[in-house]
Amino acid sequence: MVVVEEEEEEKEAAAEKDKASPSVHVNTAMSESPDARSLLSASSQLNLMEMDAIDDKEFDIPQVDTPPTLESILNELEDEEEPFVLEDTCMLNTDNMDAHSCDTSSLASSDSGDPAHLKRKRRTVDLNATVHGSVLRHSLLKGISAQIVSAADKVDAGLPTAITVSGVIAVGTSHGLALVFDTNQALRLCLGTKATGAEFGAVSALSINHDCSRLLCGFAKGQITMWDLASGKLLRTITDAHPPGTAILHVKFTDDPTLAVCNDSGGSVFELAFRRVMGMRSCDSRCLFSGSKGEVCCIEPLRAPPDFKDHPITQYSLLAMASLTKILVIGLKPSLKVWMTFPYSKYTGSSGLLRSAREQLGVQCLAQGHFATGHVVAKDRTAHLASDPASVPQLAWQFVPVQKMVNPILAFCKGDTVHFLLVKKEETGTIHVIKQKQLHLSCDIISLSWINSRTLVLVDSHEKLQVVDRPSQEVLETLDLEQVQLVYNSRHFKSLATGGNVSQALALVGEKACYQSVSSYAGQIVYLGTKSAHIMALRNWRERIDCLLKQEHFVEALSLAWSFHEGTAKAVVGLFGDPLKRKGVVGDKMVEILFQFAEHALKKCPDQGKIQVMEQHFHDVVPVLVDYCLLLKRADLIFNQLYAQLVENMVAKGVFLESLESYIVADRLCHLTTPIMRDLLAHYHGNGMMDSLERCIVHLDVTSLDIQQVVQVCWENQLYDAMIYVFNSGMNDYITPMEKLFAVIGPQLRAGRSLKDEEVVMGNKLLVYISCCLAGRAYPLGDIPEDLVVQVKYQVFEFLIRLHSADSLEEEEEVFPFIRTLLHFDTREFLNVLAMTFEDFKNDKQALEYQQRIVDILLQVMVDNPDFTPSQVGGLFTFLARQLAKPDNTLFVNRKLFDQVLEFLCCPDDDSRHTERQQVLLELLQVGGVVQFNEGRLLALAEKAKFYQICEFLYEKKHLYDRIIDCYLRDPLRKGEIFSYIHNLLSMPGYSPEEKQTVRDKVLQHIKELVTLDPSKSADLVVFHFAKEVQQIICELQDDQLLFQFLSCLLEPREGHHSGTILPQEQDLHELLLDLLCRFGPNQLLSFLQTSQHYRLEEAIQITQKYHRNEATAYLLEKKGDVHGAFTVLLETLKENLSLLTAESDRGADGGEGRQDEEERDSESKLTGVKDSLNDIIVLCHRNSDSLYQQQREVVVSALWFPLLETMMASQKLVKGLNDEHTFEVLKELTMKVLNCMSTFISLPAIIQRILKDPVYGKGKLAEIQGLILGMLDTFNYEQTLLETTTSLLNHDLHWSLAHLRAAVTRGLHPRQDYCNICLQQYKRRQDSAEEIIVFSCGHLYHHQCLQQKDSGWGFTSELQQRWSCYKCSSSQGGRGVPSTEPKRGRSTSLAQTRVTSVSHDAGAEAHRKKVFVDATLDLQQEQSWDQLRCLYRGPSRLSILSELSHCHSSDKTGLLFPAQPGTDHFQLKLSPPPLLEE
Repeated sequence: MVVVEEEEEEKEAAAEKDKASPSVHVNTAMSESPDARSLLSASSQLNLMEMDAIDDKEFDIPQVDTPPTLESILNELEDEEEPFVLEDTCMLNTDNMDAHSCDTSSLASSDSGDPAHLKRKRRTVDLNATVHGSVLRHSLLKGISAQIVSAADKVDAGLPTAITVSGVIAVGTSHGLALVFDTNQALRLCLGTKATGAEFGAVSALSINHDCSRLLCGFAKGQITMWDLASGKLLRTITDAHPPGTAILHVKFTDDPTLAVCNDSGGSVFELAFRRVMGMRSCDSRCLFSGSKGEVCCIEPLRAPPDFKDHPITQYSLLAMASLTKILVIGLKPSLKVWMTFPYSKYTGSSGLLRSAREQLGVQCLAQGHFATGHVVAKDRTAHLASDPASVPQLAWQFVPVQKMVNPILAFCKGDTVHFLLVKKEETGTIHVIKQKQLHLSCDIISLSWINSRTLVLVDSHEKLQVVDRPSQEVLETLDLEQVQLVYNSRHFKSLATGGNVSQALALVGEKACYQSVSSYAGQIVYLGTKSAHIMALRNWRERIDCLLKQEHFVEALSLAWSFHEGTAKAVVGLFGDPLKRKGVVGDKMVEILFQFAEHALKKCPDQGKIQVMEQHFHDVVPVLVDYCLLLKRADLIFNQLYAQLVENMVAKGVFLESLESYIVADRLCHLTTPIMRDLLAHYHGNGMMDSLERCIVHLDVTSLDIQQVVQVCWENQLYDAMIYVFNSGMNDYITPMEKLFAVIGPQLRAGRSLKDEEVVMGNKLLVYISCCLAGRAYPLGDIPEDLVVQVKYQVFEFLIRLHSADSLEEEEEVFPFIRTLLHFDTREFLNVLAMTFEDFKNDKQALEYQQRIVDILLQVMVDNPDFTPSQVGGLFTFLARQLAKPDNTLFVNRKLFDQVLEFLCCPDDDSRHTERQQVLLELLQVGGVVQFNEGRLLALAEKAKFYQICEFLYEKKHLYDRIIDCYLRDPLRKGEIFSYIHNLLSMPGYSPEEKQTVRDKVLQHIKELVTLDPSKSADLVVFHFAKEVQQIICELQDDQLLFQFLSCLLEPREGHHSGTILPQEQDLHELLLDLLCRFGPNQLLSFLQTSQHYRLEEAIQITQKYHRNEATAYLLEKKGDVHGAFTVLLETLKENLSLLTAESDRGADGGEGRQDEEERDSESKLTGVKDSLNDIIVLCHRNSDSLYQQQREVVVSALWFPLLETMMASQKLVKGLNDEHTFEVLKELTMKVLNCMSTFISLPAIIQRILKDPVYGKGKLAEIQGLILGMLDTFNYEQTLLETTTSLLNHDLHWSLAHLRAAVTRGLHPRQDYCNICLQQYKRRQDSAEEIIVFSCGHLYHHQCLQQKDSGWGFTSELQQRWSCYKCSSSQGGRGVPSTEPKRGRSTSLAQTRVTSVSHDAGAEAHRKKVFVDATLDLQQEQSWDQLRCLYRGPSRLSILSELSHCHSSDKTGLLFPAQPGTDHFQLKLSPPPLLEE
């Protein structure tokens, strides 16, 4: 936030002010009068003639010669493309924050001990960051302020109320005086007296004409006075220009000194024409706009600066008016003419809704002559101007350079959006009013002023002043005007001096009106406070930079200066329009700032403390210095003056040298001076920054390097990239670096030792370097000079094919050491490098000779050399095969060498690296090596070496696909892939039927092997391709276990395309599988029987009986319908298990304790067997008891349940005699389970009778069966209690529902009024007519006929069952209330909707009216009441909860459990009220 500066600072700013600036200011102190300039010359502040400084594309708008008609505009499509660009879009990003508004700490304050400060962060220059600095100079007019206060105190002038500025400054007061000051703030005139002030009231408006000769004063009680500013004489007092009893809100001179306009608190606008006839001064008034048609609260005539007095637009004397609802632009000359209207609430775009003055504007002077509508060419599809009714409309004109011409623009707003209209006259005489881009702000604007042709100054309702650049819509600066204490014009808008007779709307706007407190002239704006006056002017560019430098914000100052340099800054004052001159002046200023910044940084550096803090301090400074020196293309500053300054501090020197790296690597700095290069080497070497040093060297111009020193440092520190770069660029030597690198890795590889990591890196660099040299590219970046490319290539080849290295003894060294070294380092990559190089050898004879020579050397070195692995040798021949397969091949290779390699790779005696040798040979064949071999010999060698993939490759070429199956079966690594191969071959097109048949025969021949390998995949293969050969395949599979696995997979259910495949003799296959399941998979037997449908029942029963699979047999018998047979089989199983259990108990009683644990485990397993058998038989009994009819049930149920019960009781008695308590208790529990299950189907008395008749219990005592009977009685008691409780709850719920329903149904209805709500007549219209009346529960009453006419009936068509809805209530709910036909929660209509019939009887003199209840249905209100009633009882009923619990507890019964949902227990009740008769 920039605050008002003190007087001393203002004096400094004035002293330092740029003399080249055209800005003129009002002197801020009385002592400065000798240097004062006249405000009349200040129009040069506009800079309008600096055409080059303004981007003409900004207003590049196409011309419209013929204005569109209203009809054509109204018929245009809404989404049509805009026909012109409103603004120049090539502006800086406005999203960046104004850097001046950020709190930036002093550069010296970084030593805080915070660890975050200790990190070495490098500050870089963001060229997109927007810094504006302090744009406005805010000065207090101390002389004027002091005299305003003094006049109020000493002569009772009153408080200031209005201000205006032109060549002089005039201030109006609340006691009717006008104080006139010159540019030195000296009081020149005091106009008016307190007596006139008492008569006229406060000064409410002021205006000075263009030559500063006349002053107009408007008063709160409606009078207007004109004064001569030269003599101080009162020239006119105008009292009849407008209706009496209204205050003057605005009075304004036009460019014509004889013409002014005024606006009163009645919202009317009047033209004042001054006359002087025969020495008599007079004033003629005419109404331009009547307040009765909409109140105007702001007017602004277009006044041209002296430079534009002859502008073609000025002849029309334009006047803009802002009412509470719209903006109006009219021309006063040559005759009154309406140019444009712009409604706030709705802007219609193209036509501007131009209408005649008589219709739209309320212009009253009908006899004044011709009215014509002007042509408006404006397009705007944007949002409406609708805003807060308390917002103050604002208007401001400004001449702006557009397309090499200067034209006026009207800025206007009401609320938070500023609109712009460009007014332009064509050579043809057509006037265009063109809509420009809007400016959106997030504040309510109360003052709007232009300060130059590109910049606006706004004040919002919080008294915050904002400087806005119009083209970019960027807020440049924000100031707080709270201390100014702006004067508001609310009293005049409310016309308090004349009794307050104004509209509420105008009074509301007046709350924030401060029109008379703000006056702009020649690039300066004056604001009037209650005790002071303030002036705002744009600072010139030097002043803005110096403001930042005073605050020691050097980075921001440089950023702002750079924006001046590049021409991207906003609100610029005092710079040349010529770019070259501008850059020269600003560049010199930036150099000055850079030196100041460096000096400041050295002074503010912490003298002691952590070294990291000092480093961080310079990391924030040095990159900024270097950046701007490079941007200014002044590298000499870096190397000479700045480096000389920084070298005094060792930390600063180190940071400087380190910061150079990023600029060198980015190629922004390619040349260093010798001293700096020497220091750079020493610093990087001393600090171990060798990687950084290498990166720098390879980007620097080699002429700036000391080659001997650099090579020595690089070699000592293994900076091979830098060393290669120096040799190549500095000496054009491409061979010496290779020799040096070979000297390091060659001896290690020849000795067979493994390389260290750094040596591997070196070897890789060597390969890349050779590749670059042969391809014509420089290493590590760039290209070899074109004249050296071929020479370098030949030099490298000569080097590679050397017989011996230069520094070795020929006897000790093997021949061709360099090629040998590269092959040992990485054979494949070296061959790849050669392959890429050979691609370019087409027409170069010398290169082709080198190619042949290198190939010969490779063969000589690698073939028959045990040092190389099969993979390496194979790689060589793969490389050769690729080269030989090329169509333009010129290489020659002896074919015997290929045979030799083949023998080597297929050696059967060498089992090592079998897979590797096979893979190498396969790769060799795939790239075309097969043409070099005898195929027959190759196949024989491959079979001998068990290279099955080679065999497959060769068989594939010969179409011997059946042999390939043998390859897969014999290859242990690829056996599993045989199924995919067979399936693909038999499925895919491209193979002949004969080829497929040979494969099928081969598969059938090896089917047993395939099934053994994977039964599941074999079964899939059979289903897809061998369905007809199933029987043959089964015969082939002799092993029953294997056959079982195969059939299990073959017959399992399948999904997808082959799910319905029918196999021949499918029943036989399923029965065969059933037989095998009985033997090998009894656990899967039952699930197979349940899922399969393809076996015959009788045969299946025989098979299961044969293997004594009783559970399966029982299932089949039940499926057949023989329930007794199934029951008998299961009962037999149960008896067997029980006999085993009793036998075990018998042995347990006799045996000793030593085997106790083992016997317990055995006993538990037998008990489990008994439980499982019993569960199976109970489930069978349940299933078949449920499905029987009542007549059969007693007979069949007895035959099922009683034998089961007898079996359990007999075993229980038997075990009891053996004294095995545990087993006895378990059997007793199981017997009770049987009894509980029986009781569902057989009555308890029948069960007890049967038990008592049983011979087992008949002879014993009652105590023996006491437990059984008591358990049964407990069950009976539980069920009886459950039934009684359920019945009670059901009855209670039913009673509750019926009671509430009856109460709702029988409620009486009370009409709200005694007339029909449709026809509004009494419900009894005529005594002698029979008329039906319908009353609704909402209280509305209707005639039957009226409802019929309104079609409020719905439902059934018959007369008696006709249903009605209340017409009034239905309409208020958004329509005719036709109810939905969808049922609401299963409830039928109920509650009383009463239709009353009025019947007239002829029997007696009196007509007896009777109400007859005819029908009972629901209307909308009753439905809502019923819904509320139902909601009182939340959640499910108690009956539904019990139902759910009973379902959950009966777990023995099969079936799905459905949870009871709330609201499902409805009782469908159709109720009618009793026939009640009422007099």
